[in-house]
This record gives sequence, structure tokens and C-alpha cells, in this order.
Amino acid sequence: MPDTPSSSIFPFSTDLSLFAVARLSPETHRLADRARQGQVGRYMRPADFQLDAAAQLTSPDLQYAAAVRLIAERAPLNITPGEHLAGSATLSEARRHITPLLGVGSTSHTTPGFDQALKTGYRGLRVRVEARLQRNDLEARGRDFLQAMLICLEAADAWHERYMRTLDECITSRPADDPDAVVYRRVRQALANVPENPPANFAEAVQSLWFIFAFQRLCGNWPGLGRIDQMLGPYLQADLAANAITLDEARELLAHFWIKGCEWTDGTSNGSGDAQYYQNIILSGVDAEDVDVTNEVTYLVLDVIEELGISDFPVAVRVSRRTPERLWRRIAEVQRRGGGTVAIYNEDLVIRSMHQFGYPLGEARQFTNDGCWETLIPGKTNFLYWPFDILALLQQVLGVNQPEQPVADYPTFEALYQAFRQRLERQISDMHTAADRHALDGPPAPLISLLVEGCIENARGYHQRGPQYTVFAFHAGGLPDVANALLALRRVVYEEKRLTLPELAAVLRQDWAGQDVLRQWIRRHITFYGNGDAAADEMARRVFDDFTALVGQIPERNGVKRPAGLSTFGRQIEWAAQRGATAAGAHRGEYLSNNFSPTPGSEKNSLTGVIHSFCSVDFMKLPNGTALDIKIHPSSLQGEDGLAALVGVMKSFVELGGWFMHIDVVDSTVLREAQLHPERYTDLAVRISGWSARFVTLSAEWQEMIIRRTEQEFR
Repeated sequence: MPDTPSSSIFPFSTDLSLFAVARLSPETHRLADRARQGQVGRYMRPADFQLDAAAQLTSPDLQYAAAVRLIAERAPLNITPGEHLAGSATLSEARRHITPLLGVGSTSHTTPGFDQALKTGYRGLRVRVEARLQRNDLEARGRDFLQAMLICLEAADAWHERYMRTLDECITSRPADDPDAVVYRRVRQALANVPENPPANFAEAVQSLWFIFAFQRLCGNWPGLGRIDQMLGPYLQADLAANAITLDEARELLAHFWIKGCEWTDGTSNGSGDAQYYQNIILSGVDAEDVDVTNEVTYLVLDVIEELGISDFPVAVRVSRRTPERLWRRIAEVQRRGGGTVAIYNEDLVIRSMHQFGYPLGEARQFTNDGCWETLIPGKTNFLYWPFDILALLQQVLGVNQPEQPVADYPTFEALYQAFRQRLERQISDMHTAADRHALDGPPAPLISLLVEGCIENARGYHQRGPQYTVFAFHAGGLPDVANALLALRRVVYEEKRLTLPELAAVLRQDWAGQDVLRQWIRRHITFYGNGDAAADEMARRVFDDFTALVGQIPERNGVKRPAGLSTFGRQIEWAAQRGATAAGAHRGEYLSNNFSPTPGSEKNSLTGVIHSFCSVDFMKLPNGTALDIKIHPSSLQGEDGLAALVGVMKSFVELGGWFMHIDVVDSTVLREAQLHPERYTDLAVRISGWSARFVTLSAEWQEMIIRRTEQEFR
């Protein structure tokens, strides 16, 4: 992209009649259409400049800072006519999770302290770093790290000045009454004071938040945004009280924030989709003092999502028994439009679980996530999680993938289960050993460290145990599949004695060859997890309790917190190649359960049964959480009755003690049609797991997984 404003407007058609309420302007819809189709993202380019030899001979932190400074000075700028915000991450290395110029992995899976950066501005951060430098307890590495932070702040100022100069050029090159010039002046006015200083009004706050966020992304980082309504709401409330802005004007500005979030989208296939950049947003809920933060920004954000259909910011709303009816309804109205962009947290449960795990109550109340739904304390946490396939452990005990090895003929089901539990215990012990070494000496990251509490005070970076909290979460995937397999093993081998354990293991090694009658009997006559069945849920609960108990034996050691979670995030695709057939009737290589959702095809009853099974465990033992992923056919949600039913589903989920749920309203026939004619469905979005993506940008494997899950789950 050139260091000058774009001049071309891409043609497209916008039909505002598609929306029940068309609140946003046609111009905003035109910009949104461009962004969703990836017309901005396709102009990204790799850096055509590099560090000089002198910079490469300095310490890692100072070398990183030199790269950030050069990026700020040389990266292309992008100013698009009609946009109400400035700042774009234009280097394609950043989109690949790489720090430009350095060629090393960047930082993600965390929500930094954008709230504090807003309140104090870069100026406040600079004061803190300079004060820390004045103390006499610094070693050479700590001094280099703090100096690198100051260079990063200087770089951010340089990037800001380049945008200001370019905006001036845009303004002076057009007649004063030119519509684009009018917008440029408005953008320049909002950008002039921030992010160096705290915002004075809502427009400055929105611009400041975006500009800070965009600079992090320009330098390769993929941060979550966090509680945007808590951050921006007070500015809007003050402006509304002073009659300085209208709700319509505020909605337009937030819509442009959402449009800017599509800038890395280029419309091409990217395996797991085009929007997996962890720019998650949290809405509603309480603050550290237990005061509800829901405000007009909460509702304006939902308006924007509903009308523009932009899925690049996955949104989770914190709900509880105190959630107002107006908010329940708005969540349901947005969910009903499809795309799976809006999910819900059971706020009270999450807070209690995190507090019981060891976080101070006030901090637990401020929880956000790392980029999907795993919970953390924003602006204070280095976060990493280790996912592993718990089904693989059971299959190792049975020797499913080792046909040359004999199978131990465990005399009782309890003996078999204990062998599985011992294998699980060894897995967790190995993970604890790895956690002991986490973030001791990782890559330099002084830029994002500016936004993480503890790094300045400790004079250590994000990846060097600088943050207040270092978290290494243990995540098991495939737990419903393990529970189902154990249930079938107990029934077939130990209760009905249809086969011995070695005989059944041999059948699994042969992928059910010659035993399809038995396989079909198992699938028809055994009720598995996901149906509200007492025996099936008890088995899932037993595995859950053992997993969480084993992890919970060491909640923290060597400065590293170790919460338990359950997740797959789509890894059932990569795991499928290593998974053999299961005793529950699955063939080798099938795509199985997603997160803690039922194994596809195992649900025989209603959505109520799915929710009851999911909520049958004690999530107080799972401080890093899990997700229930459900699909509902659009025909089930028509009219006021359908809307009320959707609200009822969410309320029941909270009442029964669920953790996190996302609902995708989608028709599998539409997905099949989108596979055949992707050019007709460029805006069709689906929820994957912790993120959303436009369906046509998913690889064929991911598309097939989504479709099969949709065809087999409740609709």
C-alpha cells in the first residue's frame, strides 16, 4: 500500500432491505462489503526493508525495539476514503503471526491492558518506564528491556506522526467541502490528542483503542481486545449527557471499528478460516467491585454485528441471573441471524471457579479470554495452554494402533479403568514438568509487555516471567469420546460378555471389519453422553473428575499457575489421522467430539439432553473452562416463539451451571451449496470453536467437519 490515501472505490451492491432495522448509512455498508470480501487485506505486502547490521548486534530486546522503530517509520500506511478511523496493520508477515524484520513468532493468546493504556495514554506508560529506570536495582538485561520499551513508545509516536502528516495531505489536496475531506478532518481531530494522552471524548477513545491495537498488530502481535463496553462506555455516557454525540453517530463510529477489524481478511482459504486472529471481545458483566458495566456501547456493538454480519471479532457476552431481559433478547436476535459470532459465558460460575482456583475476587470479576474462550486476568497474564488427546491415552491402553502388541486382559472394568487413569496421570506429570520451564527465557516482546502489569516493575518481558501471572493450562480433548468408549467397553465386554477385551481390541485394530452388526448394535442400544442419560453422564463425570483432580494436585508451582480446561478447537481434524476405531462404534479417522460437546451423531434426544449432559459435571473444578458448541436449524427459531425459545435455551444453560456456550444457527443444505458455489456465499460465516470464519475460506477438511457436525447435531 502506498504512503498516500487510496482513491478507488470498489463497486458492489448493498441491499438494506435485508435488515429488520437499517440503522447504519449506505456508505458504511459499502465499506463493510469491501472489507468482508478481503479487498483491503489483498493489498498487504511483506516488508521491503530490513534491519542494519548494527541493530542486529545489540541485545534481543534492543534488536526487537529497533525492528519496531523501523516498522513504524517505513511500513506502508493505509487511509481509505470514508473510513472514520485511522491506523492499519499493513505488513503481511504480521498476519502470519511473525514479527516483521525479525522473522520470529509473535505474541498471541492473551488480552493485554488496553484499558490502562486508554486511561493514561502512552504518556503515562512512558512515565512509569522512566521511573523504573531511575531505580538502582537493575541488571544490564533489565535496563536494556526498559530502554527497549521507551524505543517502542517513540516508534508508536513516529507512526502517529506519519498518519497525521498523511491526513493533512489528504485534507489539503481536496476542496474544503469535499465529502472525503470532511471525514479526513474528523479523523484527524480524533487522532490528534491520542493515544499519547488520555481521550477527552468518545470519538477519541474509539480512535485511541483502535490505534493502540493496530500498532500491536502491525508489529506481529495478535492480542484480544477484551471488555470494549467497559472501556468505551463511560466516554459515551459523558458525551451523551453533554449532548456532544447521538447514539446513531456513536453506532456509526463503532461500525467503522468493526470494519477495520476485517483488514487482514483477503478472502482466500486459510485452513481454519480467514478470521482466526484472536481479536476477541467481551461484553457486559460486572467490574472489580461487582457493579454491572452494561451500557449503551454493549447494545450498539450488538446492533453493528447484527447489521453488518462481520465475524472477525468473536464476541462473548457475560450473562447471569441478573442480566436484563433487554440484553437476553438482543443476544438472541443477533444469534438468530446466524454466523455464530456471539457466544455467552455463565459469569457467576466463571468468577467463582477462578476465585476458588486462587485469583483475588476483584480480578476474577474482570476476566476475559486468551483469544477463544479460555479465561484469564486481562492485562496481567502470560498465557499458554497445552492441548492433548485424552482418547489417544485410552487407545494406547487397548493397543488399538499397536497390532503387534498383545492386549492385557484386564479381569474387571475397574482394572481397565485404573490402567487408563495411570496413563492419564503420567501424561499430566509430563505436562507439569514442561510447565515448570514455561516462559523462563522466551522471545523478546517489549511492545506488548508495555500493556501487561508486572513487566515494567519486574523489568522483565512477557516471555521472561515479567507479568503478574504466568499461566500454563492443561487442556484435554476428546473426553466425551473416552466416556462413550468406556461405556461401550463396560457393556460389551464386562456386563454382556459379547467379546473378551482382547477380542474387542482385535476388532478395533481391524476397524470393525466383519463386525458391523455389533458396531450398529452398540450405536443403537447404548445411550451415550449428550442425551441426559444418568449412566452416560456418570461415566463422563468420572473421567472429568479424575482429570481435574490430577491437574488440581499442583495448582501452582515454580511461579506458574496450572488450571484445567477441556478443548479441541478443531484439533479433532489433525487427531483423526492418529486415532483408531473406538469401542463406541466410530471408524478409524472419524471426526469426533468438539470441546466438551457430544460426539457427532450420538445425540438421540433433544437439545435439552445435550445441555443436561454438559452441565452434569462440576465446572468449579475447571477454572480454564470449556465450551458447548451447538447448531440449531433456522426453521426452529422463527417468530416471537422462536426468539423466546432461544432465550430459554441460554437461560437454562446458566441455571443448570454451564460454562460457555456458542450457538450457530445454520442450515447444512446452505453449507453444501456454499461448497459448490463459493462465489455466492462470500459473507456466510460460521462459528468454528473459539472463533468465527467465513465458511468459504475454510479448507475442504474444515468445511466437511462443520457440515457433518451440523447434519448430525440437534436442529
